[in-house]
Amino acid sequence: MMQYNIPIGISEFEKIRKNDYYYVDKTDLIQTLLKTEPAEITLFTRPRRFGKTLVMSMLASFFDIRRENRDLFKGLKVAKDQKLCQGWMNQWPVIFLSFKDVGGECFEDAYGLLQSVISQLYVEHTYLEESMEIDESYKDIFGRLKRRQGNKTDVQISLRVLMRMMQIYYGKQVILLIDEYDVPMAKAGNKAYYNEMLDVIGTMMSQALKDNTALKFSVITGCLRISKESIFTGTNNFVADTIADERFSNYFGFTNEEVQRLLEDTGNIKYQGQIKKWYDGYCFGKTEIYCPWDVLCYLNKLAFESESEPENFWENTSHNDIIRTFLSCEGMDVTDSFERLLAGETIEVEITDNLTYENLTDSEENLWSVLYLTGYLTKDIRQPLQGKTKAFLKIPNAEIMDIFRKSVVRWFDEQIAVRDRSSLFIALWNEDVSSLSELISDLLFETISYHDYAESFYHAFLAGLFTNAGYIVESNYESGLGRPDLVIKNKKKRQAVIIEIKIADSMQSLQKSAEKAMDQIDDMRYADGISAQGYQKVIKYGASFYQKNCLISKSEV
Repeated sequence: MMQYNIPIGISEFEKIRKNDYYYVDKTDLIQTLLKTEPAEITLFTRPRRFGKTLVMSMLASFFDIRRENRDLFKGLKVAKDQKLCQGWMNQWPVIFLSFKDVGGECFEDAYGLLQSVISQLYVEHTYLEESMEIDESYKDIFGRLKRRQGNKTDVQISLRVLMRMMQIYYGKQVILLIDEYDVPMAKAGNKAYYNEMLDVIGTMMSQALKDNTALKFSVITGCLRISKESIFTGTNNFVADTIADERFSNYFGFTNEEVQRLLEDTGNIKYQGQIKKWYDGYCFGKTEIYCPWDVLCYLNKLAFESESEPENFWENTSHNDIIRTFLSCEGMDVTDSFERLLAGETIEVEITDNLTYENLTDSEENLWSVLYLTGYLTKDIRQPLQGKTKAFLKIPNAEIMDIFRKSVVRWFDEQIAVRDRSSLFIALWNEDVSSLSELISDLLFETISYHDYAESFYHAFLAGLFTNAGYIVESNYESGLGRPDLVIKNKKKRQAVIIEIKIADSMQSLQKSAEKAMDQIDDMRYADGISAQGYQKVIKYGASFYQKNCLISKSEV
């Protein structure tokens, strides 16, 4: 078995090929793109971490007239089409830029970063200033933008000017590649300078793409298709390829066959089931797709820690806030839908791709659409999209399920933290089991359950109610002969509460289950250890749950 270098965080095609990193061959995308006369503008929208930037880097390496990259493509799929390679490989002027870092707390910060991106692009093409064939007026604009001294209009026409200068220099039209085109709008939408950023980016895109004789064609990537009226105003021959479309469905992310070969090549075939459970499940067009970032991260982990378990590689990202944003939107009751998703079921919802980052939270339809288009939900391959507006959606895999569950818990904890819980605490310490049962039941109706109402759900739920309230909350604390589910201590008053949790089979059996919980507290002598710590009053509660109903019974030492 050969040893392979796994490319983690490397999205440069040339670096991967020159340094012998493992490369899953997606070069036949070029053949698909050029099979017919390419659309003047092709927009690919895919979720984060599905290989968009690597694809764009590969396209730049293939087309750019300043490079000689035949060796890098040797043995790859596109190289088999010699006629295509002869006419297209390293034969065209290429502009390749990314907006991934354009953002900030205010418009001025974001605009400064945009100026920096344009400046770096112009520095890359400094040779154009030496051309005798290019008019001095173009060179004046070029110099200002290179030095970051251009005004707003200069920035807005920057791509069009550069394309025209390159067309004059090379005598050929220019291929324009823009990666992460929607990041500036996404960040502006979050920080309330959307209209200012739209004015700059929208005009820049329109100038570059509309009625531009210097343009051969353009390929653009992003997470969302911002409505044509918003950012692609006036562009013609525009094709948007989304995760619902089939033509390019297998080029972003890994297919089943690609993952199987990858696992065979790296000697990790025995982990195929785990990888499928955790990182598969996306449906692009009619193709089943794995998240490539996750698969590669897990294989890299296995290379250093054999027998490692799969983990959540999406967890530490602010993008996951979209789920809590959804839950917190006023006027939307998505509790039932979320509970069905968390139970592994599908939901039927209205979706749209006519979005702007300014109106993402304006409607439930928009929010479901965002969760779908950004990879948190996927269409059920067994239930095709219903026309253009309805879809059956589900959580794709164990990793995203983990994100949903943690997001729900954090959301509920935030709701509880700002809620007036004084009535709950009074009932707890005054042994008012009737009020306690009613208050907890009311809170259950407000939250979102998962795990099919398993004991662990109620355990976490109760612990959350009494956390950050000045009490010591001990979960499964070692005491007496066993482990009580929950201990709540009021150290100042030397009082403590023991809660044992049971799940009832029906509403009718709530009382019986609560009594069973009380019997366990007594039989296991949970209170002895608490009393031995100096707590003068120990209240014992049996908590019985059936779905979103709670019944509390009590006893006292």
